[in-house]
Amino acid sequence: MDYFNYLENDRMEEDLLHEECGVFGVFSVDKAAEITYYAIHSLQHRGQEGAGIVTSDKGIMKRVKGLGLVNEVFNDANLSQLKGDMAIGHVRYSTAGGGGIENVQPFMFNHHSGQFALCHNGNLVNSDKIKHMCEERGSLFQSTSDSEILAHLLRRNGSYKGFVNSIKEAFEMLEGSFAFLIMLGDRLFACRDKYGLRPLSLGKLDDGYVVSSETCAFEVMNATFIRDIEPGEILEISKEGLKSYTYSEETNNMMCAMEYIYFARPDSQIEGKNVHSFRKESGKLLFREKPTEADIVIGVPDSSLSAAIGYSEASGIPYEMGLIKNKYVGRTFIQPSKELREKGVKMKLSAVSSIVKDKRVVLIDDSIVRGTTSKYIVTLLKEAGAKEVHVRIASPQIKYPCFYGVDISTYQELISANKSIEEIEEYIGADSLYFISQDALFSAAQRNSLCLACFNGSYVTGGSIINKSMKNELNC
Repeated sequence: MDYFNYLENDRMEEDLLHEECGVFGVFSVDKAAEITYYAIHSLQHRGQEGAGIVTSDKGIMKRVKGLGLVNEVFNDANLSQLKGDMAIGHVRYSTAGGGGIENVQPFMFNHHSGQFALCHNGNLVNSDKIKHMCEERGSLFQSTSDSEILAHLLRRNGSYKGFVNSIKEAFEMLEGSFAFLIMLGDRLFACRDKYGLRPLSLGKLDDGYVVSSETCAFEVMNATFIRDIEPGEILEISKEGLKSYTYSEETNNMMCAMEYIYFARPDSQIEGKNVHSFRKESGKLLFREKPTEADIVIGVPDSSLSAAIGYSEASGIPYEMGLIKNKYVGRTFIQPSKELREKGVKMKLSAVSSIVKDKRVVLIDDSIVRGTTSKYIVTLLKEAGAKEVHVRIASPQIKYPCFYGVDISTYQELISANKSIEEIEEYIGADSLYFISQDALFSAAQRNSLCLACFNGSYVTGGSIINKSMKNELNC
């Protein structure tokens, strides 16, 4: 079957969006390592390539990290080695710096003033320039991750200026998106970039505190949400309580729209808005913008199901489970032959023939990146007997590379940057195709500011840095 040619080397997997990572921190809570384990397990959707935890026990830090899923990296034996009531944890999907055990976080450092550890969610767009500057001044890097750069900046002047001032000076040099957790022997710092591109929230647990990329992690240990870390904020958590600092007066709340659309779990709250509610509302707006006659509405599992429910409610068209995802199938490229890889891909997602046969289907998906997955799903539905497949996308067209921690960094890999809507419709085999408007995103999120750079090319960190990065990516 010709359409399986598009699945060579696991193209289905490549066609998914991936976000760089998730972070979690604990301060002054017993069994901090165990709490962190369960928390980063709940953040597993943000990164599946590696995981790590660093604990501090009376100022002595220990670390366990490895490649793979959280439950593959940790076990009773290595968790029992992580003592103390402070910890930071990390799950990673590599964009900047690539993969490998050396890039798995948290990073831990020894310094004459004491040990410290850090982890990072996001991407620094001026990392090459700063790394070169640090190397010229004698720094030796142990990884290729841009996150390690912060450690070198922190300790450049940290021995005599005080740690908070060192953080401020370091952040003033950084451009891009970041949510950093920095742990000293007796305190924890939670820091967010001045544009607010990546989420970070503070919670209360027993007599201590927790910090997380997403609030869904708080539910695991019954922590109480307090507030979001503000753009440009450095929050110091110590035995003295909470102290807040800002490293920049020029802040802007430009949360990445893809956090709402795709990355975050449906049960998370992002800056006061429940993710499921956002997606459900975007589905309703999709119908209002493009009413369509059909027999059933189905969503692509899992992140599109909320939008499909909203579309169904707004249209009155029944919502059905027309696609089933098998969550226990491994990556297909490990199969020894093309034929077995093809079978492996078909096991990942299957159409329910009895539901879609002879039906006009509205297919809701969260995005189209390269187009290969959409092509496969439309073909799957039509082979299962669907009369028509009308594709509705709960995000605008992704036309521009992202340099803020999402793995779309070149124009060549984006189908919407190279084809018109009509050409994409023909390529994926849909009977019709529509993308939600940018205005609808603001309406669904009930806010007037979002980062839409991958949709409209308006980069919040400034054009000169991004343009240089584009030229590097395009080899211009």
